[in-house]
Amino acid sequence: MKHIFIIGVGLIGGSFALDIKKLYPESTIFGIDTNASHLDEAITLGVIDHKATFEDLDKADLAILAIPVDASLEILPKVLDHISDTTIVFDAGSTKEDICAAVKNHPKRRNYLAVHPIAGTEHSGPKAAIHNLYKNKTNIICEVEETAFKLQEKALKLFSELGMRIRYMNPKAHDKHIAYVSHLSHISAFMLGKTVIEKEKNERDIFDMAGSGFESTVRLAKSSPAMWTPIFKQNKTNVIETLDEYINNLKHFKKLMEDEDFDAVYKEMETTNHIKDILNGIQ
Repeated sequence: MKHIFIIGVGLIGGSFALDIKKLYPESTIFGIDTNASHLDEAITLGVIDHKATFEDLDKADLAILAIPVDASLEILPKVLDHISDTTIVFDAGSTKEDICAAVKNHPKRRNYLAVHPIAGTEHSGPKAAIHNLYKNKTNIICEVEETAFKLQEKALKLFSELGMRIRYMNPKAHDKHIAYVSHLSHISAFMLGKTVIEKEKNERDIFDMAGSGFESTVRLAKSSPAMWTPIFKQNKTNVIETLDEYINNLKHFKKLMEDEDFDAVYKEMETTNHIKDILNGIQ
């Protein structure tokens, strides 16, 4: 692949660009972004080689869409309008049902692969791009049967070379499961941060007492609201369902403490400790 187009040159798109450049040093990386300063920064940092426009996409071998999921609904059809028949396009969005529906009847649907790499950090922008972000990470692919076989082979070869694990899932199931393991985690972090900030107004020493446990738990609250608000909006039904379950568990835990049933509190935590075995098993 010689001509690679990254649409959205932040953490996700930029990290793909860095690793692709390392894998294919003869390739040229083009960047498209609504933020002109991001493009300039990406060039300065060596994340991309040149700026580009949608009209340039006809020479793309690969186009990667790494922008907020609400923008993707509008931009993906536009990308497909401009590419050649031999271009493979994939997005990296955290929701899949709406975007798959948006291009269901597009004449070049066969050129698109619906992808969600389970990777990232709380940082954003071109400076957040890092090498090996995707190594040993799971990559969920939806509706693979809708993508032309020879084109999906190109993307799968790249994912393999990046060291990614592949899982196949339908878009509806993907959005439901990701609400539990990703979207709920971010909401929990944001609301924990909000709770502590509000308390800190009256108790100035609270952050002096915060240790590594608090820091790791609230880390996701540093994530971009511009990226996460559209995700919550697109996956609203599943997110609300997970929130209902989470809130019920919090209320139950609170009731156990109010009743001074600390044997039950211990058992709740002991049972939940099993999650470490599950997570160790998928490393």
